Amino acid sequence: MDKKVIDKVEERRQAVDGAVADIRAIEARDGITRSSLAKIRQRLIQLAARTDLFTVEDFPPPEPGGKRQSCLYRLAEDEDHRYALYANSSLGGYATPAHNHTTWAVIVGVTGEELNRFYDRTAENGVREKGQHVVRAGSGVSFMPEDLHSIHIDAPLLNFHMYGLALEQLTRREFYKPELHAWDIFPPHTDIREARPARQ
Repeated sequence: MDKKVIDKVEERRQAVDGAVADIRAIEARDGITRSSLAKIRQRLIQLAARTDLFTVEDFPPPEPGGKRQSCLYRLAEDEDHRYALYANSSLGGYATPAHNHTTWAVIVGVTGEELNRFYDRTAENGVREKGQHVVRAGSGVSFMPEDLHSIHIDAPLLNFHMYGLALEQLTRREFYKPELHAWDIFPPHTDIREARPARQ
């Protein structure tokens, strides 16, 4: 491997490790509240500003014409599956239904734009939109475990998704099926690509 590539991989590892260590410290000190999630979001925005370390060339989206429009690259995850950080790379033309996470979550932009819509559950066990925010470079959104949102991506993007627990461990995430006026459980994510460098 070219020395410049090796150096970049190592610099990226150090940047990710530093951000995750700071996020662990925030949770240890403050717990998980909307205020502490705002601090975690700000720390991830700092990491996302390193666009020299996080490019579409480093984290390409799925090939056009395939079944998926987006894929996730695992950048960090503790041995107990906590503090899982992913790079989400999308071709665009991708959306999710309203859903929760059952753990805390933070999304921040690297390049491109991702519309997030926020919801409340209704008395009829449906959803009602209560606001929205476009995640782009320099901004982000954060969620408590029970919060509901949906994602809408029109054009190519790269952003960060971080969870208090890795996606494969989230077996009870709910999503809303408006056509049935019913809730269901998200199936496991099927395209998570390992992007953590081997440690020497």
